[in-house]
Amino acid sequence: MKENKKKLIIKELIDKMFEIAGHPLKFEDVEGRTDNWFQEYTMTEAQNKEWKDWSIKLLKKKKRYNNYLADLEIRMLDLYCGLKISDSTFYNKEEKI
Repeated sequence: MKENKKKLIIKELIDKMFEIAGHPLKFEDVEGRTDNWFQEYTMTEAQNKEWKDWSIKLLKKKKRYNNYLADLEIRMLDLYCGLKISDSTFYNKEEKI
């Protein structure tokens, strides 16, 4: 039961990430893929911040996390399967080199 609840929250977070980034995808479209699907799609830094802020509120509400734990979990999810940032100053510097 707990595993199912966790999967539902992750599904909701991933669906919202795609929605904010403007991609017509859902969690089901990438579930089970073993390639680096998250590098095929991009979002802006502003979209990434909007998604993180929304996600932290969701985790605080649904999992009763405090700010620190919610932020930590979202940072880990972003690191694991967050979309590439298209307007990152770091990313753009790397391309110019």
